[in-house]
Amino acid sequence: MGHAVHPAHTRAELDRVLLTGPFHLALRAALAVRGLPLQRVQHHLAHRGIKVGVTSLSYWQQGARRPRRPESLRAVRALEDVLGLPENSLLRLLPGDGGSGPRRPSSPSPRTPGAVSGAVERLVTGLGRPADGGLHTVGHHERVRIGPGRELLGRDSQKIVRAHRDGVDRLLAVHRGDAGWDPARVTVRATENCRPGRVRYDRDAGVLVAELLLEARLRSGETYVLCYGFEDGTAGPSGEYLRGFRGSGGQYVLQVRFDTAALPVRCRHFAQNSPGAARICRAELTPSGRHPSVHVVDQGVRPGIQGIDWQWER
Repeated sequence: MGHAVHPAHTRAELDRVLLTGPFHLALRAALAVRGLPLQRVQHHLAHRGIKVGVTSLSYWQQGARRPRRPESLRAVRALEDVLGLPENSLLRLLPGDGGSGPRRPSSPSPRTPGAVSGAVERLVTGLGRPADGGLHTVGHHERVRIGPGRELLGRDSQKIVRAHRDGVDRLLAVHRGDAGWDPARVTVRATENCRPGRVRYDRDAGVLVAELLLEARLRSGETYVLCYGFEDGTAGPSGEYLRGFRGSGGQYVLQVRFDTAALPVRCRHFAQNSPGAARICRAELTPSGRHPSVHVVDQGVRPGIQGIDWQWER
């Protein structure tokens, strides 16, 4: 497989190249991360009823040949499973061969909402907290900052909550990193009426959960306002920001601000009924103002997912 590469560097490179392509570099990086020689890959594929020669696999990862025939594309789909990659992540890098073409940096992260949701559940459970933490969200205003390198610099939140039981004294906040992020360098900021507590993250799923300790112990029915944020800037180009909602009610405002040196060619507000469901475009958005930004306002959220995504190139 050639010279050894540090696993952390290889994983970051894999996250990046799964977004940008080309196919042969993504396949090569995936093989390096798993540490599988081509003979073992061939063996795993054979167990799945797929016959591919070691020579063909070698040509694919060198870029000397590209999978084209239906049986070759079926092998690529199986390779995604063997190498532990998201579904269609390699196929999408094969334009005209059953994929949708190379992923631009603006494409959504290969980490699906379902995978992210599962990771959040595990992290929350690991902190010993119930899913809702005893709080209902009355209002949430998020401002996301995208930098001149198209990266997610960070985000700021003002949140209004209401306790539905006595004794609530903390809130769990979730931050989602883009491909190639370094969660160890993400900073949690507690700017008003709270202070940071424990932090847990799942690097592969791209999620971080931070405990925010309130400055008062709330009684049932009592409301509370707090402000906090995350400083990131550790990943590659960002192409979306989304949030999932468990229940109904409460106002949600999402604002995405772009640097004047890096403006997207298209923005849209989208919604999904559930993880894995088709995205529904609710509105096309155009960055405007001296500090270019787009925003959406939902006066009464419903269960599901919504967010803003954007494209850097046509």
